[in-house]
Amino acid sequence: MQAETHNFHETISDMFGMAVKATEQFADIMDRVVSRKTSEDDPAATVMTDFSEALMEFGDKLMQKPDVVFSSQMELMQSQMKLWQQTTLRFIGQDADPIIEPDSSDRRFKDEEWSSNVLYDYLKQFYLLQSKAINDMVEGVGELTPNTKNKVDFLVRQYVNALSPSNFAGTNPEVIRKAIETGGGSLIKGMEQLSSDLKGSFGGLNVTMSDMSAFKVGKNVATTPGEVVFQNDLIQLIQYTPTTKKVYKRPLLVIPPFINKYYILDLREKNSFLKWLVDQGHTVFCISWVNPGPSMRDKGFEDYMKEGPLAALDAIYDATGEKDVNAIGYCLGGTLLAATLGYMKKKKDTRIQSATYLATLIDFADPGEIGIFINETAIKGLEKQMNALGYYDGRMMAFSFNMLRENDLFWSFFINNYLKGDRPVAFDLLYWNTDGTNLPAKMHSFYLRNMYLYNKLKDKNGIKLDSVDIDLTAVDTPSYFLSTAQDHIAKWTSTYDGAKLFKGEVKFVLGGSGHIAGVVNPPAANKYGYWTNDTKSLPDASNDWFKDASKNEGSWWTDWNNWATQKADAQIEARQVGAGKLKVIEPAPGAYVGKKIIEVIAH
Repeated sequence: MQAETHNFHETISDMFGMAVKATEQFADIMDRVVSRKTSEDDPAATVMTDFSEALMEFGDKLMQKPDVVFSSQMELMQSQMKLWQQTTLRFIGQDADPIIEPDSSDRRFKDEEWSSNVLYDYLKQFYLLQSKAINDMVEGVGELTPNTKNKVDFLVRQYVNALSPSNFAGTNPEVIRKAIETGGGSLIKGMEQLSSDLKGSFGGLNVTMSDMSAFKVGKNVATTPGEVVFQNDLIQLIQYTPTTKKVYKRPLLVIPPFINKYYILDLREKNSFLKWLVDQGHTVFCISWVNPGPSMRDKGFEDYMKEGPLAALDAIYDATGEKDVNAIGYCLGGTLLAATLGYMKKKKDTRIQSATYLATLIDFADPGEIGIFINETAIKGLEKQMNALGYYDGRMMAFSFNMLRENDLFWSFFINNYLKGDRPVAFDLLYWNTDGTNLPAKMHSFYLRNMYLYNKLKDKNGIKLDSVDIDLTAVDTPSYFLSTAQDHIAKWTSTYDGAKLFKGEVKFVLGGSGHIAGVVNPPAANKYGYWTNDTKSLPDASNDWFKDASKNEGSWWTDWNNWATQKADAQIEARQVGAGKLKVIEPAPGAYVGKKIIEVIAH
C-alpha cells in the first residue's frame, strides 16, 4: 500500500513538474512572438499589402461569376453528404469506398491511422473536399493578370496547406500517439525546440531541418583537398589539389552564387562536382564568398564583379601563368558571370574563353514563383530595413524560399520538430540549406531593382557597372547553358530566353529534376537524364527547342566535359598548388565559408 501511495505521489509530482515546464515554455514562446517588432515598413507587411490587392482583384472577378461559387458550393455539399454516409457505414462496421483520396505524392497522410481510423479518415477527407472546393473557385474565376494569378495561387496554397489536420496536435494521430507514449514529454520537447528556433530566426520562423551538430565544414562537408591562394574583402580563392598526372592547360574558374555557400558543389566525395572536375584533369579554382555583415553595406554589384571574377582572373594568372580560363557560374554566380562578360567585352578583355551557366537567370521577365515577392512597395520596405541593418539577412531569404515548397520544407519539419518533439536527422543538403549568407544592402538593392523588378540586364546598355554600359548581345564567348526541368527558382523556359541573348556559340541542355538535384547529379548515380538539341541556332520558343530535343540517360556532367575539353587546350604536367607566384594562405575550405550568420551579425 505504501509503494502504491509512493508511486501515486511520484506520478502526481511528474505531472505537476511537466505542467510547470509546459507553462514556462509556452510563456517563453508567446513572449518571443509578441515582442517581435513590426511596422508598416516591415517588408513582410508590404508584401501582404500587395497580396491583399491581388485578392481584391480576385474577389471582384468572383463576384462577377456567382455561378462559379454556387456550383462549387453545391458540389461540396453533395460530396459532404456522401462523406457523412460513408463515415456512418464505417462506424457500423461496413466497408465503404473513400469519397476523395490524397494525391499519391502527398506524404502528409501516409500514417495508417489516417485510413484505418474512422474519425481521422473523416477529418482527412473533409479537409481534402474543402481544399478542392477552394481551388476549384480559384480556377473557375477565369482570366486574371499573370501576376495576380501567381499571387492568388500562392496565398490560397499557403492557406489551404496551413489548415491541414496533420499540422495540429489534436488532429494528427502520429502526434497523439507520441504524446501518449512519452506522457506528454514530446510536446514539451517540441515547445523547447520551437522556442529555440524562434530565437535563431529573423523575419519568419526558420525551422531546423538537419542535425546541425552532425556536420562541420572542412571535416565531413567541403572536404575536397585544396588551398586558399588568394583573398580580398569579398572572396577567398581556392585552388584544388590535382588528382591526375596530366591536366588541361587552361584553368577552370567556378563562380558559385553569393546568396549561398559554395560547398553545395562539394557536399561529399561521391556527389562533389568540384572533385569530379579535378578528377577529369581540370585545374580548378573556386570562389568562396564572404558572409557580409554591417561593415560591408556599401559593397555593390560592381564590387562583386571586380573583387570576384575579375580579381580571380588576375590571381589565376599569378598562380599558373595562364591568362585564359574557362568559367562556370551557378545561379546568381552565372548572372554575375554574364554581366562580367558584358563588361569585359567593352574592355576588349578576352581572358574568359568559354562560359558555362548552371540554372542561371539572365532575362528576368518570368522569374518563377519568387517573383510574387518582388514589387516596388516590397523593395522599398526591404531597402529601409537593409539601410538600418547594412545587409539583407540570409535567414529571411531562406524562409521565403522554403515557403515556395511549404509542405516539404516547412510543415513537415514543423510537425516533426514541434508537435512530435523529434530532432531532425543528419542530412548534408539540408545542413547546407540552413547555413545561409547575408547580402550587402547596396548590392542587394541593385540586384532586386535592376534584375528582378526592371529586368535591365537583358537590355542593350541597360545597366552600368564601374562606369561601363553592359551589352550582353555583343558577347560572343562560347556558352553552355544547363537548366533543369523542375526548377522553381530559375524556370528553364526563362533561362532559355537568357541564352538567346548572346551572339556567340550557345549550347542549351535541359537536365531532369530541380535547381539543386538536377545540377548536382553525378554520373555514378545514373539519375534524371538530360535533353540535348544539336541545332546551330536556338529557336525563338523554348517549346520548339524541346520538341526536337533528344533524351539522354545519365548525367549532363559527361556531356559538359565533352564540350568543355574541346575548349581546354592541350594537356600539361599537373600543377602543384603554391608552385606559382601565389603562396598558400590556409587549407581549403578556408575561413570565409565557416562564418555563420549569427557570428557575422554579433561581430
